[in-house]
This record gives sequence, C-alpha cells and structure tokens, in this order.
Amino acid sequence: MEFKPHAYQAYCIQKILDIPKIGLFLDMGLGKTVTTLTAVKELKYNRFEVRKVLVIAPKKVAEGTWTREKDKWTHTKMLRVSQVLGSQTKRIRALNAPADIYITNRENVTWLVDYYRNSWPFDMVVVDESSSFKSHRAKRFKALASVGPHIKRMVELTGTPSPNGLEDLWAQIFLLDNGERLGRRYTQFRERYFQPDKRGADGMVYSYEAKPGTEETILGQISDICISMKAEDYLQLPEIVIHEVPVVLDDKGRRAYAELERRMVLELPGDAEEISVASAAALSNKLLQLGNGAIYDEEGNYHEVHKCKIEAFMELIESLQGKPALVFYNFQHDKDRIWKALEGTKLRIRELKTTQDEDDWNAGRIDVLLTHPASSAYGLNLQEGGNHVIWFGLTWGYELYTQANKRLHRQGQKERVIIHHLVCMDTRDEDVMQALEKKDDVQNWVMKSLKARIKAIKEGNRVDR
Repeated sequence: MEFKPHAYQAYCIQKILDIPKIGLFLDMGLGKTVTTLTAVKELKYNRFEVRKVLVIAPKKVAEGTWTREKDKWTHTKMLRVSQVLGSQTKRIRALNAPADIYITNRENVTWLVDYYRNSWPFDMVVVDESSSFKSHRAKRFKALASVGPHIKRMVELTGTPSPNGLEDLWAQIFLLDNGERLGRRYTQFRERYFQPDKRGADGMVYSYEAKPGTEETILGQISDICISMKAEDYLQLPEIVIHEVPVVLDDKGRRAYAELERRMVLELPGDAEEISVASAAALSNKLLQLGNGAIYDEEGNYHEVHKCKIEAFMELIESLQGKPALVFYNFQHDKDRIWKALEGTKLRIRELKTTQDEDDWNAGRIDVLLTHPASSAYGLNLQEGGNHVIWFGLTWGYELYTQANKRLHRQGQKERVIIHHLVCMDTRDEDVMQALEKKDDVQNWVMKSLKARIKAIKEGNRVDR
C-alpha cells in the first residue's frame, strides 16, 4: 500500500528528523507507528545517521504490530526486523541476526542493558507507549537511563504521557534530555512543581498536588522536544456510545456480598482513615470478584457464588444478533466462566493470544474475542473486526480502560463503537464506573468511596452491639 502522509504525519516525520530525542504524544489512531517507521527509513538509508534501531514495546505490540505495519506499506517493506522475544537463547539469536530494527518487550530492557553492558549497540531507540517508563523507581527506567549517553536518537510514543498526573512526566522527559528541563532528580522536580496534599496522623506525606500554574509551566518547559496531538483534532472517527447494563444480584449473591464486605471490613485494623493502599486494593478486588460471580479461596481455587453477571452477559450477547464482540475480563475465573457459558452456543470463541488471533478477528472469523486489558490495551489494531466492546469486569486503571477501548475506536473504524459495561448494582462496580465516567483517578476515587463504606459499616456494627 502506498503511504500518503496526512499533513500532521508529515510534520511529525520532519520533527523526528530534526530533533534527536523527541516525544510524540499522539492520540490513538493517528498513525504513530508508520510515522516513526518512515522516519527510521529516512535516517538509516537516505541520511545514514543511524545504524541499529531498537524498538521497546508492550509484549503484544512487539510480537506483531511493528512487523505487520512495516509490511503494510510499500516504502517500509524493505526494512529488516528481528524480534528479540522468548527465551534467552532465542533473544540472543535474534540480537545476532542482521536487521535494521530490533524489537523487544519492555520486560526485557533490564536484561538487554545488562547483556551489552558498555557495548550498547543501538544508536536509536523507539519507546512505544513510553508511559510504561513513567516510574523513576522502576528497574526498566533506571536501566534505559544508564545507557542514555550511547543513544544518539530516541523517539517516545504514547497517547497518554501522564495518565495519573503530571508527576508521570519526569522520568519520560529525563530519558530525552537527561534532566535538562525538569531537573536531574525527581525530588527536585517534585519540590519545584508540587506541594504536600494528604498526610497521615504521623505527619507523613502520602500524596502531592500540583502548585498553581504547574501544568502550563511544565508544558512550556518541554514544548521544544514534545509534540501533542489529539485524534479528535485530526480524524473524523465514528461516534462512541457508552452503554451501561445494570446487573441486580439475586438474594444469594446479595447476602454473600454483604457478608464478605462486612467481615473483611471488621477484620481491618484501625479506622477508615488508616487503611493502607494494599488493604484497600485487596478488599476492593475481593468485592469486585464477588460482584462478577465467583471468588478465589486461599489455595487459588475459585468458587462460583452466583450467575447474575454471566446471565446478563449472555443476554447481551444474544441481543447483538451475531455481531462480533471484544470482551474484556478482569479475573481468570471470569474468563473460565464466560467460556463455559458460551460453549453451548454456535458462536466462534477465541482468546486473544497471538497475532493470528488478531488477524482472524479482523477477517471476521471470530464472534467473541476474550482478552484481559493489561495484555491487549496497547498497539493492537482490532477495528476491522467489529464495533462492540463488552466490559465484563471493570479495571481500576483509567489509562488501561481508555487504551483498551481504542482497539476498536481508531482510524479505519467505519461504524459507531458501542462500549457495554456490565455494572453490578450497589457494589464496587458502581464506584469504579463513576470514576471512569468522571475521567478521574480511579484508584483515588475507589479509595475515597471505600473509606466512606468502611466508616458506615464499622459505625453500624457499633450500633448493632
């Protein structure tokens, strides 16, 4: 296929050529991959400015997206790709194969840096979904930063550079400029742009909030090496429709949910304000599981408590009248029970594991495609296979949620995309759904609502006594 870049793509290609280390914060569907591949070809074969290019990407994207994209376009077909994936033996063999672009998943970054040590060979690095390098404490960030002096060119690609706030920008920008714009150390960055927000009883600061005017200041500091574009400004995509399917628990399910919530809350030490993030996550995950219909025991086996959400899911599938559905599940037992429920139908069911599954979905050979958002939220192009997304179980991560929905709502989609949410009434589902609707920090919202619930239950228990 002949590549005819849109004006914004031509602009981004030129910026990659002009700026040695650049951040392209482009929304989903704006063609980040082909834009970058075009620049890579120009730099390697026309300008002779780079020798070996490394692409770091989420695992599913590394397995197929980049190779498929370069094969799609006439001008990039000639680029040789070597996938540095799999066992250590396979990775080493792939590194020794002659290629223009070497692709690995982000979990291999620390190993790759350690493997080469002072002989780092990649003079250009592309970080696909750079928001996965947002933590300054992460080993992958520290490893990549350590070879920064050996990297002449870098391109960071993401649609959501700061999913949880402006704090997420520091590490990503540091990889581009070694701390020139936002400070050499994270503590300096935080002290300059943020102030304490929440403190514990002991005076310890648990969270920070941006000082007034911080966003404008930070964006001004990085504007010379970062480009930000939103899809709605450049693409005419079909509308997206949000459909909430209320699920009412039966008597058995309601009693089990209320008892689990009360028991777990009363086992918590201290009052609601003292609950730790870990305890809150454990409690919420247990309640989300039970809302979905099953719960794990201490041995890792699950026990089905009710079929309310499964029944609602099957009714929704039936109402689609054979239209394909991309289904996101939260827990392993969700997938197992969904699969078992669908086995009695004539629908073609598949779990998204390989690039062949992606191809078969886009070719219309799959009716229900099951996947976990953490394994398929980035880079996959699924827009040709359908326009219905079903969230059987909701995720806490707003970035993960929006990126997962963009698998269908992206360039090439011809129909309106309908996002169905199965929301169990009067459960944690409602709190997560409210936060997603507000485009809020989901974890913070769930924590606040959980504290309120804990307080109510403990006070009610004291009254009962």
